[in-house]
Amino acid sequence: MKRGVLFIISGPSGVGKGTVAKALLEGANGSMVFSVSATTRAPRPGEVHGREYFFLTDEEFDRMIDAGEFLEYMKVFGRNNYGTPRKYVEEQLEAGRDVLLDIDVNGAMKVKENCPDAVALMLAPPSMKELRRRLETRGTEEQPVIERRLAEAASELSRMGEYDYVVVNDDLDAAIAQCRCVLESAKLTPAYCAEFVSNLIKEDL
Repeated sequence: MKRGVLFIISGPSGVGKGTVAKALLEGANGSMVFSVSATTRAPRPGEVHGREYFFLTDEEFDRMIDAGEFLEYMKVFGRNNYGTPRKYVEEQLEAGRDVLLDIDVNGAMKVKENCPDAVALMLAPPSMKELRRRLETRGTEEQPVIERRLAEAASELSRMGEYDYVVVNDDLDAAIAQCRCVLESAKLTPAYCAEFVSNLIKEDL
């Protein structure tokens, strides 16, 4: 059984990450799972441990940090902490399932540091003007919040050169198709096919 691919998607708020991620998962027919994060916040009604999040106490979270059990984590004094458990991701990859991780730039680069074979994709808007339009159209945030998100977006997008791929979400269907192509192309690299390559070289003529 071939190992799965750890597929990271980053991008600014309003770019469509959630919609693209949902489409990728639905189209994978069970061969891809969404990475389940750990958090110290309390479960909300209907949330299940191990499905939405791994709900941990502060002490459990700190123990996992000390044991090196996170691929990345964010610990903020006075606020809820979040992290990506290494064990869950590794178990899914070893079972041959691709793992989709929706995470910010700093987290993505930390995951790449710990998992050099991970594939990192930046989902970008066609323009900042269009991103503003999308944020305003949602109607869920006040203008000061939108301005802050746009400033954060500019900072995130300035680091797209650190990613393996960039997909511009101008047309949603096209962006989803391109993300699928990126994932499939990752499975054609020598690194991904290392076992096959090794066996081929050793094969008797």
